[in-house]
Amino acid sequence: MNVLSSVATFYKEGGMFMHAVLVISVFVIAIILERMIVIGRATSLNGKKLTDDLVRSVSRGDLGGARTLCSRSSAPVARVALEMLQAAPADEETLQSVADDATTLTLPALTKRLPHLAVLANSATLIGLLGTITGLITAISGIGVADAAQRSAYLASGISEALHTTAFGLLIAIPTLMIQGWLSGRVEAVAQDVDELTIRLGRALGHASTPRVVHAPPSPIGKAAPQGPPRLGTLGGGQ
Repeated sequence: MNVLSSVATFYKEGGMFMHAVLVISVFVIAIILERMIVIGRATSLNGKKLTDDLVRSVSRGDLGGARTLCSRSSAPVARVALEMLQAAPADEETLQSVADDATTLTLPALTKRLPHLAVLANSATLIGLLGTITGLITAISGIGVADAAQRSAYLASGISEALHTTAFGLLIAIPTLMIQGWLSGRVEAVAQDVDELTIRLGRALGHASTPRVVHAPPSPIGKAAPQGPPRLGTLGGGQ
């Protein structure tokens, strides 16, 4: 109860701009929870291990087994790999083009709404600053119109409103920016796994689709037989 009463008192003394910061915090929490679920699913698959398994399967010529591995997951790495395997056999240039298209369609779903967190964090900070200014205006204007007995009360009320609103805005903005950076780092790790996959799998599929030329030994047919020394009976007109 003491904690709840302290929080209620803190919120009440912040003034009307506390409501705006509270609304922003609700949006921030909703976006963070939704992004953590989406990005968590994307990072649940070990991209490096999947790449190693796919390269081994392709090197053995087991494209069906490689497609089966990719179909077990909906992570971006697996989806890009499946598009490349479905386009095989093809040269490396074609496979790279297919991988680029699949990456363009897959990765933006992870970064969706992440920039909104920075906007909301900055908005919370600015609204807190606005509350600071209005609180100071209240304090200064109260000092000018109130009598000597009430001046301290107006001053304390205005300064309290200013500090509480600023503190609440920063309390929302700082964790929001930190969580945004953490989520962006996880998305960057997925993008690096996708890049490694496209390079290694593209090379493996390109080598697998390249026909091997077998050089046969030269045939003896048509080769001139070596000539020996002339027979003695043919010299001198057969004498």
